[in-house]
Amino acid sequence: MESRWVQGRRIERIAALDDARLESHEYRRAVLREIAGIAGHDAWVWPLADPLTTVGISPMARIPCAEELPLLIALKYATALNRWTTLPTAPARALSLAAVSGGDLSCSQSWAGILCRYSITDVLSIAFADRWGIWGWLDLWRGHGAGTFTGEEAEQVSELAPAIATGLRHCSARQFQSGYDARAPLHEQAVLVLGDDLGIVSQTDSAALWLDLLQRGPRPHQGIPAEVLNVAAQLLATERGVDAHPASALVHVGAGVWARLSASRMNTPAGGAAAPIAVTIQDALPAERLAVFERSFALSPRECQLLELAGSGLDTAALADALGIGRYTVQDQFKSLFGKCGVQSRGALVAMAAGR
Repeated sequence: MESRWVQGRRIERIAALDDARLESHEYRRAVLREIAGIAGHDAWVWPLADPLTTVGISPMARIPCAEELPLLIALKYATALNRWTTLPTAPARALSLAAVSGGDLSCSQSWAGILCRYSITDVLSIAFADRWGIWGWLDLWRGHGAGTFTGEEAEQVSELAPAIATGLRHCSARQFQSGYDARAPLHEQAVLVLGDDLGIVSQTDSAALWLDLLQRGPRPHQGIPAEVLNVAAQLLATERGVDAHPASALVHVGAGVWARLSASRMNTPAGGAAAPIAVTIQDALPAERLAVFERSFALSPRECQLLELAGSGLDTAALADALGIGRYTVQDQFKSLFGKCGVQSRGALVAMAAGR
């Protein structure tokens, strides 16, 4: 086990990565290099998460089974053992599958259904969360005779979690700051129809634009963004009683545009066949964007209230009356919000937070 000084330096380097204002993919790659120094692994999966619904978005992975991605995602969502929504977060603790299962890895549907075929001997899982939500989770895979993760390795990874959660939340905040074009046209709603194997059965013509905006999956699933698979897998998980969060996610697709993906069952077809899954993709509503914005920037309840009222068009006097405070207090609170969010006017603040 590394000394406290070495571990402290590692946490400082992770904090410095946050200060460098890296894009989320770059940030995660750099953090993984730090984690590899204390917990060696053969493969890994690291999605971000919608902080309200916990559904995975913008995933990164290095795995030996990319050709089985739909099955891997479906089993991850269906597996209750070490699911990111049940992992300890206050404080965060990395848990080894081998340790939690008492050495019987077949207790995990993910392992029994796919990982065992790739000689995976253990999975170390941790959720990155703070008081504003879950911002992502990480699975480290160890296999091919490499043994299991030790308690010391799990403890050291756990110690990094608070700094990483803050870094991921700041990455989300920077997506709102990446630019917003008020002249950009709204996008037509799209629908993709999937089977329970998460394969696409059909799609509307409008889906092509959204599929280009979203992150394409790896071969041979490059036509199916992983976010589509994630919301569909969450729907299956809710139907099986594994998790109760909504089967939806808010995803940043660039240039200040946020998409809302949601999955639902279609009507049961004649003949008793299983009803397909409909995944709808559309521009996020202002209230949906605002909910994630407030969490990403760690706004206080009063700051959230002020921002929401400002979005309705109230002037300073009306805001002061609505909040029961003085006009100068309203102005001071706006100055604090401007500094926290990196804008210089109320209009810019509302546009960045809520879009149209």
